[in-house]
Amino acid sequence: MQMRLETSRIWNGYGCHFGHSRMTINDRRAIQLSRNDFTPTCTYVQPDSSENFDKVFEFQNHDVLKQERGESEYDKAFKLSLENPPEFWAEVGHKLSWYKPWNKVLDDSDPPFTKWFVGGMLNACYNAVDRHVENGFGERLALIHDSPVTSSIRRITYSQLLEKVSLLAGVYSKIGVKKGDRVLIYMPMIPEAIISMLAAARLGAIHSVVFGGFAARELQTRIEHAEPTVIVAANCGVEPNKIVHYRSILKEALLHSAFKPSHLIIYERPEIKLDGDKYEHTFEDVITELDWEESLKTASHQECIPVEANEALYILYTSGTTDQPKGVVRPVGGHLATLAWTMHAVYGMGPHDNNVWWAASDMGWVVGHSYVCYAPLTAGLTSVMYEGKPDRTPDPGQYFRVIEEHGVNALLTAPTALRVIKRVDPNAVHGKKYCTKSLKTIFVAGESLDQSTKTWAERTFKVGVVNHWWQTETGHSITATFLGLGHSPNDPPGLSTGKSCPGFDLRILRDDGSEAAVGEEGRIAARLPLPPGTLSTLYKNPEKFKFLYFSTFPGYYDTMDAGYVFPDAKSSNGWIVVTGREDDVVSVAGHRLSAAAIEAVALQHPDVGDALVVGIPDCTKGEVPLCLYVPTPNAAQRVSHNLINMVRELVGPIAAFRLAFPVPALPKTRSGKIPRRSIARMARGLPLKIPSTIENPLVYEDIKAVLRKMRLCQIK
Repeated sequence: MQMRLETSRIWNGYGCHFGHSRMTINDRRAIQLSRNDFTPTCTYVQPDSSENFDKVFEFQNHDVLKQERGESEYDKAFKLSLENPPEFWAEVGHKLSWYKPWNKVLDDSDPPFTKWFVGGMLNACYNAVDRHVENGFGERLALIHDSPVTSSIRRITYSQLLEKVSLLAGVYSKIGVKKGDRVLIYMPMIPEAIISMLAAARLGAIHSVVFGGFAARELQTRIEHAEPTVIVAANCGVEPNKIVHYRSILKEALLHSAFKPSHLIIYERPEIKLDGDKYEHTFEDVITELDWEESLKTASHQECIPVEANEALYILYTSGTTDQPKGVVRPVGGHLATLAWTMHAVYGMGPHDNNVWWAASDMGWVVGHSYVCYAPLTAGLTSVMYEGKPDRTPDPGQYFRVIEEHGVNALLTAPTALRVIKRVDPNAVHGKKYCTKSLKTIFVAGESLDQSTKTWAERTFKVGVVNHWWQTETGHSITATFLGLGHSPNDPPGLSTGKSCPGFDLRILRDDGSEAAVGEEGRIAARLPLPPGTLSTLYKNPEKFKFLYFSTFPGYYDTMDAGYVFPDAKSSNGWIVVTGREDDVVSVAGHRLSAAAIEAVALQHPDVGDALVVGIPDCTKGEVPLCLYVPTPNAAQRVSHNLINMVRELVGPIAAFRLAFPVPALPKTRSGKIPRRSIARMARGLPLKIPSTIENPLVYEDIKAVLRKMRLCQIK
């Protein structure tokens, strides 16, 4: 049946619905308090307590009835991006260097497989490195690698980066890597990871970076799906109290992998001497191992290979990868153009101003791809790579030290990092040793931001903290505060994630596809076409791409996140408030992990008959996974302990998995599905509405009792 969509602009109206009863915006605000404070209980504030809510969320400066409307630079850009997308994005695209100009800016003849800058030929590496050297900026710092875990700092200019990248591309070419081939990269947070990415892009090859914290099973899954010609890896990673032996993890993954690459290139970290490791962990004879440094000594420089704008730059595997890989494919032209534009439009970083940018993320996650590598380098900025922790390498003053030592102007981080520093050093005793006057703004993304952390960070770092929202699939902001288009850090009301990014025509939709009123929570969806730089498909699975993102609301991209609009009387475009994820992803310290993948591990235990995993609030990591499992009739003891060890081994410590509890049964719909959202709401202490399709509603009482016993639920 074709779904009928009743659409109107998301900013029309001032009422809101919540459940079956009509509620005011103040009612809506009151319920939102508990979500953003990460408390497991839902503390309902009476509607006449809006003054207290406004004080916490700083809404008092956003009285929608008193402000006068005026069209800002942002409003003009946003309006043009929707009314005339080719004109808007052509101007953005002209900021790149092209071997051949595009024939057509937008081709939307086969939605949702939208194409941008059709026929245009360019190279990502050339735009990120070569052109800056050719334009006289070769001695500008491209990368600063700050590694407190190895007590080292490396500074690499654009000229030095070009030298290393072109030689490694020569190594790739010599062993047979060509345009369209895959290069899998398994490295820690070191410059060689970015060099490996750019060298692949230089040849028109497709890179796929695997986060260094993943275990062998996750690595194996990605190898089998991507089928890389070569794997590039470091010999190890460094954690505060241990060495992670990448070579042994890679050996185990390849031993069980159905696919074998022809070559491995191993970078032996000079700071870490692992005597005997190279000889203890050798690889199969069908795989040729090359040493990074030795290979570069005999390599020839490789020129850039032009590629069409809609060809793939990389594959990034996101949540749901275990057993069923979901590889986001990123098109090169639109991605580069949009990223370079956001550095100024969103983050206020001007070109050629010797600005220093720090995205405190890891490679293998979308922030690392977009804002450690491609965005700052394409914009000609200096990008800081930090290999350490916010608090334990060696103390919670490290963020402050990095800002002072390298003159950081803007920081992008996850709220978890700020919460960690706040928890262990609330008065910033360590931080006060350093001067952070170079810092202008802190940006946060990847998980929900709570008000107490925002207030603490602004007071401690003495700059504005700006919340924004985006996804692996989009590659850049869906909503943001646009500092380069006239916004200021103080503009967003409360914990809003900002306004719609130009090119995103966002709507808040009810389950039936009709459009929600302003203030009413619903599913956030983007009307097609999506702007440049978003995912073009899922690798090897275009049908899943169409079904997963575009079938729920025909004509829309389903973000699978929930939220509502807070009106702005100064503008026709309201502020977006994102309230939570609608699918089964658990966001641990900004790292998106699949609940289904953790469930699959739990179900491998012989004494586990059924299991579900949901994310619950955590004061440090934002979210952590909670597993409820049904033990078999003759289950042995210590099942929970065993599950924790299994997840750590098969998924990795990054999952922060430590909550696993037995329950008599799990709720199931008549079709056999487990309603995770209802359990997640129960664990968070939110009002529970049992779905009508549940076969045995009494199951919830047993689960509630278990959660109460574990002090994870305070529903009366």
